[in-house]
Amino acid sequence: MTPIDTSDLPAVIDRFEQGLAGRPLALAAFRRIASSIPADGRLGDPAEQRAQAVTLAASLGIETLDEEPAEAFSWDGQRIRTRSEPSVVIHEIAHWQLCAPERRPLFDFGLGAGPETGRVAEADAVTALSEEERQDEETLTSLLGILWEAELGQPAMLAFLEQNWMEGYDRPATPAHFDRILNRLHAGGFVDDQARPLPAARRSGQVL
Repeated sequence: MTPIDTSDLPAVIDRFEQGLAGRPLALAAFRRIASSIPADGRLGDPAEQRAQAVTLAASLGIETLDEEPAEAFSWDGQRIRTRSEPSVVIHEIAHWQLCAPERRPLFDFGLGAGPETGRVAEADAVTALSEEERQDEETLTSLLGILWEAELGQPAMLAFLEQNWMEGYDRPATPAHFDRILNRLHAGGFVDDQARPLPAARRSGQVL
């Protein structure tokens, strides 16, 4: 992972943005993410942000449970456990959106145990995708979740950094990767023409 000193972040953001020149959809998305941390550095109230995430889940028809994932699963086939960081709850919502309907009844969406899941062996036992397929879906989910954070006025830039979207920011391949993943979300109907996330759910047979 490319280390980024927070004092260098404005220059890093500028360099990454330069790499998106001529890619208007990606520029719109990145600018929204990059501006998600207020100038005063206040990151907001986690309880309020978690409540926003629960409301978002409800708007998509996703059931939630106020319990820690360590008690069972992040997604138990029916509900998201929400006693996590708000960004984690939003990430799980994005997983639900991008998961094939046939896998939604599986623990942790058939992707293997999530990092907060307590019943790891049971989640891993129903893994339904190859490692390559899992990593690909995780990448799409990561970006969709980050876009939802930005849409809700939450500090999406933190997740963007933590989930390594800026790794190798000085290489052309890094902004190109961001652009490619965003365009796949757009083509799938999960992001609109202004790079804002949409309350869509993957259809049976839909290839991302």
